[in-house]
Amino acid sequence: MPVYTYKAFTTAGQLKTGIADADSPREARLKLRRDGLHVTDIEEVEAVRTRSKSRWSLARQRRRTSRELPQITRQLATLLKSGIPLNDALKALVEQIESRELEAVFRDVRERISRGASFAEALEQHPGVFPPLYVSMVRSGEAAGNTDVVLERLSSFLLKQAKTRNKVLAALMYPMIMVGVGAVVVSILMAKVVPKLIVLVESRGQELPLPTQVLKSGSEFLRSYWYLLVLAVVLANMFVGALRRTERGRYAVDKFLLNLPVFGDLFKKQAIARFAVTLSTLLKTGVQVLDALKIVREIVGNAVLQGVLDDLHAAILQGGDISSPLKRSGIFPPAVGYMIAVGEQTGELETVLDRLAEAYETEVEIATERMTAVIEPLLILAMAVLVAFIVLSIVMPMLQLGTV
Repeated sequence: MPVYTYKAFTTAGQLKTGIADADSPREARLKLRRDGLHVTDIEEVEAVRTRSKSRWSLARQRRRTSRELPQITRQLATLLKSGIPLNDALKALVEQIESRELEAVFRDVRERISRGASFAEALEQHPGVFPPLYVSMVRSGEAAGNTDVVLERLSSFLLKQAKTRNKVLAALMYPMIMVGVGAVVVSILMAKVVPKLIVLVESRGQELPLPTQVLKSGSEFLRSYWYLLVLAVVLANMFVGALRRTERGRYAVDKFLLNLPVFGDLFKKQAIARFAVTLSTLLKTGVQVLDALKIVREIVGNAVLQGVLDDLHAAILQGGDISSPLKRSGIFPPAVGYMIAVGEQTGELETVLDRLAEAYETEVEIATERMTAVIEPLLILAMAVLVAFIVLSIVMPMLQLGTV
């Protein structure tokens, strides 16, 4: 039975949106009308999904749903472990999902399974919600008959990734707030206070001190040409976006990011941690090494590291090992290559990768703290110098007025 999203007005005139199951749009309208709703717009979920296939839209949808997906995955794993059939488990899950978007997706997944599709095939039709890692792990779980175990691992993996991402964002939040507040304060001073003071001083026929002249020029420029600054930011963003859409441009930008002082170390450690934990999770669920590397390539999020993984994939096809290309890359530290070599020799590659992931997640936390410790004093110093210059530019003409 198809799934439809709708917009309708209640008898009280309030706008309502929701999801309905019906064999056709006409039947869905009749069903909603019996519930006292006047439908203004109705569309099948499949049509919405087909229209949203660009990389940008898929990434945007994935960001919107990533917060609830780990919890929903864990709930589904619990239901399956209790012996509830997949179709019934999905039905119970749909009834308690808060997100309308995810509710529509899981209704569609359940409907596809009812028509005979496998769980992985149904998930694969919603790439904006379920990344390739998710689909591949579920497919291997179905093949091995342990979908509940795989879903539980997936939930833990997604939660761990979200936790690491949130830690980095939390560490950057304070510097970002400082910059925002400082920009607002300086803008108010430049737009309101400084012009009035300059008019007062010039009306007395006094010559402006050099700092005040500089401040006046800056204030006049901002008031007259602020749109040029906005335009410059927009054009710079568009240029970087266009650059990253080309293979060579994306490689150049990502290489530049990895070579940045302080930030580059954090980006590199994040990517290595993501590589280790993702590859370990995939291998544990029975995904073949070559297939796992293809998935990891899309997850590391850095073109330079993706190039290393391409070399690694080619080396394995030619009968090589995993550790040698990593040692030659210049991106992965030598210790990583040696640890993976030991894991390959002892047959405990997944265990070694888990240890690497734990070690580099700790390193990410340390690098984040170090980055914050460097950024905060620099921002405070920059703001102090800027505010001191503005205060000096304001005080000097005021002192001249007092001596007249």
